[in-house]
Amino acid sequence: MTDTPFHFKAGSAPLFISIPHLGQDIPAALRSRMTPVAQTVADTDWHLDRLYAFAEAMGASILGARYSRYVIDLNRPPDDESLYPGQTKTGLCPAASFRGEPLYLEGAAPDAAEQARRLADYWQPYHDQLTREIARIKAAHGHVLLWEAHSIASVLPRLFDGKLPDLNIGTSDGKTCAPALQEAVQRELEANGDYTWAVNGRFKGGYITRHYGNPGQGVHAIQLEMCQSTYMDETFPFGYRDDLAGRVQPLVQRMVAAAAKALG
Repeated sequence: MTDTPFHFKAGSAPLFISIPHLGQDIPAALRSRMTPVAQTVADTDWHLDRLYAFAEAMGASILGARYSRYVIDLNRPPDDESLYPGQTKTGLCPAASFRGEPLYLEGAAPDAAEQARRLADYWQPYHDQLTREIARIKAAHGHVLLWEAHSIASVLPRLFDGKLPDLNIGTSDGKTCAPALQEAVQRELEANGDYTWAVNGRFKGGYITRHYGNPGQGVHAIQLEMCQSTYMDETFPFGYRDDLAGRVQPLVQRMVAAAAKALG
């Protein structure tokens, strides 16, 4: 692979938006081994670059994946350890969709050697870029807010019961950012009257939030997992809904801005 497996734009503020499940690309050789279900890349965090378009004007650095999480999940540990022990695991190189549908044709799932190659070709470059940009922002500003942008279908019985709250903040039970930042975000959620929400509920932050968030070292990480029903159609072809997005986007912007202000 010769192309860069991510999109990146450096900013001027101590704010870094990471969108590790934005990608939809699947290499042609791999696509030929995958099921029709896999080729819809249904579990993409659709349109989040568009939803977070406000961040560029805030001076944020923005990093987004090019390749689908079906190739490799950038928000899982490199050793594939479960983030939520006792719950269904979606995996570093998933073999099934969130709905439990097979992603590979019979006998075509990747072996350990192929998974190691994907780790080197796709996972490691994204994390190297995360590490470089966090270091650059810290050198310039002394601290950084790493905002992990995610979205998911609102009803997925294989992964959680019932309907997920609309907006889900994860800070690994307060470990990945200073209390003032989490409190600032929560105040914005409490002030809204349109959306259900949770803080450190079903989603507490994935590998990136947990691994990089280190408030004692000036790195404050917050994950927002949004129900896709708040801004798009959850069924194929997964269209962006301006009428829905126009309502939720200002709240997302206020949350990001509140956390950035609390960072000082």
